[in-house]
Amino acid sequence: MVLAFFRGGSNEGDFEHIVTRSVAMLADARHSFDLATLTLLTEADPGSVAEDIRRTDQRINEAEQELRSELVVHVSVQGSADIGSVLGFTLLLKKIERIGDQAKNILELAEAGVQLAGAAESTTLLEERQVVSTRFAEAGELLGMSDVGESALNDFAARLEAIMQEQQAKIDSFMTSERPGREVVPLAIYYRYVRRIVANLLGIVRTSSEPIQHVDYLDQGTTDTED
Repeated sequence: MVLAFFRGGSNEGDFEHIVTRSVAMLADARHSFDLATLTLLTEADPGSVAEDIRRTDQRINEAEQELRSELVVHVSVQGSADIGSVLGFTLLLKKIERIGDQAKNILELAEAGVQLAGAAESTTLLEERQVVSTRFAEAGELLGMSDVGESALNDFAARLEAIMQEQQAKIDSFMTSERPGREVVPLAIYYRYVRRIVANLLGIVRTSSEPIQHVDYLDQGTTDTED
């Protein structure tokens, strides 16, 4: 796995287990996202998936804690030589954990009685959901590849940034819409959650390819991203 924060480290192979577990965590986060959004965007009963989503979220949380402990042990044994790798993985794991939380937030919208199956945008919402779900798979593939070219990472990041811009434009339009609040407020909240998920997917890719000091910042450190 060729990550920017490996440069200068002692041994890339020492972190192979962390990479494998990170990819598995991301797959779990996608599972939660798929279930939560399907519940909100269709007439599915939230109760049918709530336990699964919360159990998956707990599994992600436990994996993050276990891996952070392993990283601390690694530093205590290897010293400061791999501190960049440890910091990079700590940030990456936190972003995956946040996606799990945001998927749970979407579930809670459905549990609160929000139902977007009848929204005028329902077809578009389902299509957008599928696009974001596919991006999870791409991020996992990039994270798990033994050698990723800069052009592939840049292309993926550009596509995520385009999604975020489109989502923000829709959020802004809901703020000034003349439609009833009961229609646009749930849509704005939903898009806000999904935009945060996409931002964290982008952060995962950037964490794997950017120097530590630029992680969570765009434009060479001038613009911060969302958590």
